[in-house]
Amino acid sequence: MSKLLILADRIVTGPASHVTGDGAVLLDGEVIAAVGPAASLEPSVDRAVPRLRCPGATVLPGLIDCHVHLAFDAGPDPVRAVAEADPDELAAAMADRARQLVASGVTTVRDLGDRDAMTVALRAAVDSGRTPGPRILAATAPLTSPGGHCGFLGGEVGGDEEIRTRIAENAKAGADLIKVMASGGALTPGGPRMWQSQFTRAQLRLIVEEAAAHGLDVAAHAHGTDAIADCVAAGVRTLEHCSWRTAEGMVYDPEVTRRIVAEDIAVCRCVSGDWRLFLEQLGPERAEAMSVIIRSMREAGVRFIAGTDAGVPGARFGDYVGMLEFFVSLGFSPAEVVDMATTHAAHALRLSDTGVLAPGKRADLLVVAGDPLAGLDALRRVEHVFAAGRRVTG
Repeated sequence: MSKLLILADRIVTGPASHVTGDGAVLLDGEVIAAVGPAASLEPSVDRAVPRLRCPGATVLPGLIDCHVHLAFDAGPDPVRAVAEADPDELAAAMADRARQLVASGVTTVRDLGDRDAMTVALRAAVDSGRTPGPRILAATAPLTSPGGHCGFLGGEVGGDEEIRTRIAENAKAGADLIKVMASGGALTPGGPRMWQSQFTRAQLRLIVEEAAAHGLDVAAHAHGTDAIADCVAAGVRTLEHCSWRTAEGMVYDPEVTRRIVAEDIAVCRCVSGDWRLFLEQLGPERAEAMSVIIRSMREAGVRFIAGTDAGVPGARFGDYVGMLEFFVSLGFSPAEVVDMATTHAAHALRLSDTGVLAPGKRADLLVVAGDPLAGLDALRRVEHVFAAGRRVTG
């Protein structure tokens, strides 16, 4: 890969409040070499370096989807689609989903549960350039209780020793983090209810400690209010869903939220682009209760990060922006939402080389027509995507 100078009306260097008008970004292979006003940067760049002129466009950091399932097909029966799929056919389908994601401007994804560590193989194919796609952080098989949520992925553990063994096996397989199903979920037939805890607080603490011994963070699927509190006490890095469920309904705990903020635990609400249908299915009363809770968490200072849960029923891989628009509907500004998808996500995933546009960072960026800080729909008008300096679309 050689040098390339990109010129556009706006450069969102990150966070979203940092914007350079009539700016330029110089790429040098896999990294960003320089960022600044075009008037000062362009004359300093050798005339032999190609120019990519993007009038009316915005350059911003590559988007990050913090919660996907590349092994799932977004169809009505993802359990069967994963458990019964031919390995070669599933690998090809996963590669196609990775291509869809990067074409939409997503340059990093965190896969939070697959079969047979297939995301690790796909990660290698993307890293080598054999397959176009985003950088992949793989959790491999999520830890769950016997018969628990997503047990079909192979991560069932029945006690402390099995917890230690499963984490060691995931680490050996190449996992970038550990995923734990702290509560039940809606995806698994016959499994625990969404509000029911699957692990004790002591077990969750053990999972965090064992993961740390392998240099790994923990992402916790936690719908239940009790499970959320236990995960926070255990020291997980991120809370997935965090929907405050109990047998009686949603019960929000401001004190737990204060601890979430104090411990720098990020919250990934995992909203798909089909959120309007989701709200309709919840019903007006529960939908309003959920909205009030999210706004309360925002006011308390919770760091929200962007994730679609792509692959579960109705959560399509090509509709990242639909998820972002959910937060705008709750009163978040476009700038706040862009930060959720870039700087905040990179911080939560401990990725110091992406999420912003600055010299020495990975050349993960996209160019869109229009201004996404004025309206997120601009993110749908993708003109160019670069992942680690590779031009993957446009």
